[in-house]
Amino acid sequence: MNLYYNRLKKWEIGGVFWITIVGSLLHFIYEWSNKSTIGAVFGPVNESLWEHLKLGYWSLAFYMIIEYWFIRRYTNNFLIAKTTGILAMNLLIVIGVSAYTAISKKHIFILDIGLFILGAMLCQYISFKIMEKGTNNILNKAGLVLFILIGFVLVFFTFKPLHYSIFRDPTKGIYGIDDK
Repeated sequence: MNLYYNRLKKWEIGGVFWITIVGSLLHFIYEWSNKSTIGAVFGPVNESLWEHLKLGYWSLAFYMIIEYWFIRRYTNNFLIAKTTGILAMNLLIVIGVSAYTAISKKHIFILDIGLFILGAMLCQYISFKIMEKGTNNILNKAGLVLFILIGFVLVFFTFKPLHYSIFRDPTKGIYGIDDK
């Protein structure tokens, strides 16, 4: 049990750093890809809150592919744990950014970064706590379906954004990729 606990703990702590670093790099992928469609899938196409939720999702998704091969023997609920973690991360970011911008009436770069890092920590902590406990296979499969659905929704609304503030770039007033 101790070996399992320590190995899992190390992977989840490592994930915080991975999510923070890779997520930060993904912030620029759309521009670096010469505004390609593939770049739009993985990175923000504007400065809207919605687009920035992809940073945590995709960095976690890439980490999950690596992590799973090393810890799959130690947990039977990896997928539901990671799905719950990314939901918690994105919820924290949405609530945090919405709260402080309601007060300040502007985005504060350091708070955005801080919420992203705090979100990565929360994501991995929740994942760790869930993976400590067992679950049934159906719930874990549901986690996979939900994780894929989250990714689909994040990408879909990049190309077909709704006209709500979460999709609006506060610097340019545009929505999504097609709003010029």
